[in-house]
Amino acid sequence: MDRYRPPDALEFPRFTGIRTFMRLPHVQTTEGVDVAIVGLPFDTGATFRVGARFGPEAIRSASALLRPYHPFLRVNLFEHLSIVDYGDAPVAPGFIEDSLRRIADVLSRLTLAGVIPIGLGGDHSVLLGELRAVAAAYGPVALIQFDSHPDTWDAYFGHRYTHGTVVRRAVEEGLILPERSIQVGLRGPIYGPGDWEAARDLGLELLSAAEVRAIGLESVSRRILQRVGDHPAFLSFDIDFFDPAYAPGTGTPEVGGFTSWEGLSLLRGLVGLPLVGMDVVEVLPAYDPAGITALLAANVVYEGLALLAARRRDGLPRVATLGARPEGL
Repeated sequence: MDRYRPPDALEFPRFTGIRTFMRLPHVQTTEGVDVAIVGLPFDTGATFRVGARFGPEAIRSASALLRPYHPFLRVNLFEHLSIVDYGDAPVAPGFIEDSLRRIADVLSRLTLAGVIPIGLGGDHSVLLGELRAVAAAYGPVALIQFDSHPDTWDAYFGHRYTHGTVVRRAVEEGLILPERSIQVGLRGPIYGPGDWEAARDLGLELLSAAEVRAIGLESVSRRILQRVGDHPAFLSFDIDFFDPAYAPGTGTPEVGGFTSWEGLSLLRGLVGLPLVGMDVVEVLPAYDPAGITALLAANVVYEGLALLAARRRDGLPRVATLGARPEGL
């Protein structure tokens, strides 16, 4: 079967056509599909700025600039992967638990069919729906989280479901393996030491922004690979990992962050990672009229696709699904 791929940009210019991710076919099928891009336009789990519901649209528009060959990893994405833009998952604005169920239901159709979902957020609360879908197919996964916040509060204003509580809920629901999971890039003012210690108490490994710079980018990538091992992994990339100079359009910006080159270099060091899902979240186009945040987010997704293509090129095995939904998911 022919792979799904974009049209030839030398025949159809990149500024033409309907805005799907990388101009991929908008197809809602799992047959002949390796990877599906899915918009997750939910943002009322946010605790500061809202507007990430428009993130998927902005990321898709910016992604028209991307090309099929990754020169650093020396891989053509579409020689190894069949990729579609699946469209957006249905959400109910203002109703987080309902929206998480809807997201999980849609993504489970993909994961149980062996298709790898890549989510375009949306605020970070959508991660819980994604992890429910991934765990339905693979069991608990390793979480690699690039973020300036650990998102492990127990509650916010008495509510247990927000973008700041999502990782704690995932641990409690048995969706991730804390001993195989790692959070990278934490920084900024916090309410107290418990904000970070809570994540460690859950069994997660934390690397603050200061620690990343102290040990170096290559060492961090190696540490992530060692932490994950050969376990199925989900990579969640909050765009506020980057400094606001590079990603101003985000919900909770923190100064002292990473450059675009540093972030992409960390991802390129993860060749061989057994990815079964990925997202990029917290893109708020209204706070970035120049569109550089959405462009950076599109490139983060591109790096994830390149990792998947490189793993396939190198003959590493696909991560097998369990083939059945675990009880309670």
